[in-house]
Amino acid sequence: MVIQRWQSVFLLLAAIFMAIFCFVPTAHLYADATLIAHIRPVNYPVFLTINVLIAVLLFIAIFLYKNMKRQKTVTLVSMMLIAVSGVCGGFILYGGDNGGGRIEMGGSVVLLIGALVAALMAYRHIRKDENLLKSYDRLR
Repeated sequence: MVIQRWQSVFLLLAAIFMAIFCFVPTAHLYADATLIAHIRPVNYPVFLTINVLIAVLLFIAIFLYKNMKRQKTVTLVSMMLIAVSGVCGGFILYGGDNGGGRIEMGGSVVLLIGALVAALMAYRHIRKDENLLKSYDRLR
């Protein structure tokens, strides 16, 4: 099977980024110079559920290529949920009591941003294909 549409590639990339984000530490909590804890989505069930839901929606959107309107809607909902995930992650990191320690961000934030950019690029390509099909319909 060959993936022939760019939006499928971007949706797959976004789904992979979100799946990796679920298991990589988001931040590290330090007291003085000692590592106290790794903050990861697995430790927060609601946060993990949102992120797994996003990954599943992005993966399902790949197979909705026959219905571009639905594919566009699912991708848009996924992008909004990625933004919600970022806000929830910020509340988890900075809203709770960290015991006077310092929080050092991990590299998984880049995965979240990468997933959002990939989903945005997929949405752009879906819209581009939709406009191309509309232009062919006008020629008939």
